[in-house]
Amino acid sequence: MRNLTQLAAGAQKASYILAKAGSARKDDALAKISEVLRARADEILAGNEIDLRNAREKGIAPSMIDRLTLTRERIDAIADGVMQVRSLPDPVGEVISMWERPNGLKIGQKRVPLGVIGIIYEARPNVTVDAAALCLKSSNAVILRGGSEAIHSNTALAKVMREALAGVGLPEDCICFVEDTSRAVATEMMKLNGYVDVLIPRGGAGLIRSVVENATVPVIETGTGNCHIYVHSACDPEMAVNIIVNAKVSRPSVCNAAESLVIDRAVAKDILPVIYEALDKHGVEMRGCSESRAICPDIKPAENEDFYTEYNDYIMSVKIVGGIDEAIAHINEHSTKHSEAIVTSDYFAAQQFLDEVDSAAVYVNASTRFTDGYEFGFGAEIGISTQKIHARGPMGLKELTTIKYIVYGSGQIR
Repeated sequence: MRNLTQLAAGAQKASYILAKAGSARKDDALAKISEVLRARADEILAGNEIDLRNAREKGIAPSMIDRLTLTRERIDAIADGVMQVRSLPDPVGEVISMWERPNGLKIGQKRVPLGVIGIIYEARPNVTVDAAALCLKSSNAVILRGGSEAIHSNTALAKVMREALAGVGLPEDCICFVEDTSRAVATEMMKLNGYVDVLIPRGGAGLIRSVVENATVPVIETGTGNCHIYVHSACDPEMAVNIIVNAKVSRPSVCNAAESLVIDRAVAKDILPVIYEALDKHGVEMRGCSESRAICPDIKPAENEDFYTEYNDYIMSVKIVGGIDEAIAHINEHSTKHSEAIVTSDYFAAQQFLDEVDSAAVYVNASTRFTDGYEFGFGAEIGISTQKIHARGPMGLKELTTIKYIVYGSGQIR
């Protein structure tokens, strides 16, 4: 078995070949990956069953087991996602702009791949395929290092994808997979300067913090999701309840699920009991401020830390505020800068919320669950960036490229 440096060297060599492979060849590879995922679903599911059995024995929370679980239908959906990435325009080689200087030099900006992308992620096996497909389409080699909870699932997925690459004449090392899930290897991966061009962490707050603090290679920080729903005084109550229930319970373990509820005092007495009842039917525990508990005594008292927490579970904090200015201040202080939503029929309140909330995705009258590469039309995403440099929000193909300046001269000297 190759050590990590040897594996990274293989990825770097493959990246040079992939950079000049052309769209048709990459699309052939993506079609083959989609085909083998379906054809070898039994092999993938067998690996996943081992991971699920181990997770249950460890007492992992049901919401996290849901993230880990693969079914034939989910594998079909993952394979469909690969084909959606295949159908997207290839960004590599696009000349974004071209201009001429007074001295006759013609200068342009051209999209080129980043090179080798390292991804350190946790218990969602679909990330293995989504990341590989997006990197392949954007001509980047990828080094995948998943968590121990999904090691058998990820090993099976990586194996069939690498074999698919070989089947269409591309190097298997366009997709490299790290089988060692130890913390030492993860730390080593964070320091692969000269081999890895950018590192993207996907997972909980602890993983992301570890990568940001320890990596010496450039990092694109993808965010934990303490996402807020703000119920404005001019809301449609039925719409508010529907959005809150969807954002909290449709899949509570994902980063775009709502964790925090903010409600205007003017409507709290009327709408909070309805929201509480609707969430209670789904087993959601609410933790609130003293004012919210005065309205609904069954709401548990919130600690200050609750307003900062991404629960990934059937838990939601609630805060009563005096109006939109207080709501925005609360959100900007406690948010992880991922996704926030306002429910309102007031145009000016909606615009103020859009302008002043400092997060990657801001919604009016819609669930935060839409912050997703597929839902945004990107086919999939490599992660949801919560930083402001290079990329922000769902990162699709264009976000996996950089700019090269191309300059045409006719003998000019300076």
